[in-house]
Amino acid sequence: MKENARQKKILELLSSGPAQTQEEIVLYLQNEGFSVTQATVSRDLQKLNLNKVSEKGKKSVYKLDESRLYYENTEDFKKMPDSMRRLLRVLTEGFSHADVAQNILVIKTAPGMAMAVAAALDSLHYKEIVGSIAGDDTIFCVAKTNEEAILLQKRIQDIIKTAMA
Repeated sequence: MKENARQKKILELLSSGPAQTQEEIVLYLQNEGFSVTQATVSRDLQKLNLNKVSEKGKKSVYKLDESRLYYENTEDFKKMPDSMRRLLRVLTEGFSHADVAQNILVIKTAPGMAMAVAAALDSLHYKEIVGSIAGDDTIFCVAKTNEEAILLQKRIQDIIKTAMA
């Protein structure tokens, strides 16, 4: 089966709860009819930007970022909490465009909206954002690498497209 279908199944698994090991994910995929190895799952997790995270008093687990759950499709967007929906409304209404300059994502907003849009972005807890500075109509989001800045730009644009659909 295709890579997209397999990765969608991984997201499906992790949306129902965390997985402690890659082997657990392999078994799940095999039970779903996918012929995979641990190496394939490892590559898929990397492409999906999913890493092990520590939970209080528990072992590290593979867990889907809560904010990602809401953006897989328009139906998921409609199910999100009102507080998250309000923040995304600020993001979509204030956002104008974004450009990558090395490891910095420069976001242009409507006049006076930069701080509100930056707060909305901060609430999403994207691991690509090391920090951000907002002025009147411009936000500098600093990422560790140029690649992460590009990924962040794509994630924001995807959220806006989904929210406006």
